[in-house]
Amino acid sequence: YGGVTVPELTQQMFDAKNMMAASDPRHGRYLTVAAVFRGKVSMKEVEEQMQNVQNKNSAYFVEWIPNNVLTAQCDIAPRGLKMAVTFLGNSTAIQELFKRVSDQFTAMFKRKAFLHWYTQEGMDEMEFTEAEFN
Repeated sequence: YGGVTVPELTQQMFDAKNMMAASDPRHGRYLTVAAVFRGKVSMKEVEEQMQNVQNKNSAYFVEWIPNNVLTAQCDIAPRGLKMAVTFLGNSTAIQELFKRVSDQFTAMFKRKAFLHWYTQEGMDEMEFTEAEFN
């Protein structure tokens, strides 16, 4: 088993399968991104790879926020690994997740599912109606 390279880590960072939120970043645009590399990595190589990703995928990055990619490095690798990266991306694709949650709320609210738990605690049904449209 060979170690993971910086180009491989960079590619994996932007892969939809590796996102913790169930939304596909290809369906939105990144406002900003941050990547924290851990281990013995060349920051020159990291900067080059991040620039390559931005150049190849410029349609997925907003152009009106300059310098919207942040990279940082910690020399200490996680236990058991030679290098790793933590990625945080602020993408408009999150709207997919919000839409899905809103649709599920609407479906359950129509059936008044679980509503009694809230009305018993003093909430009014109208509060849910207002929340649905805000």
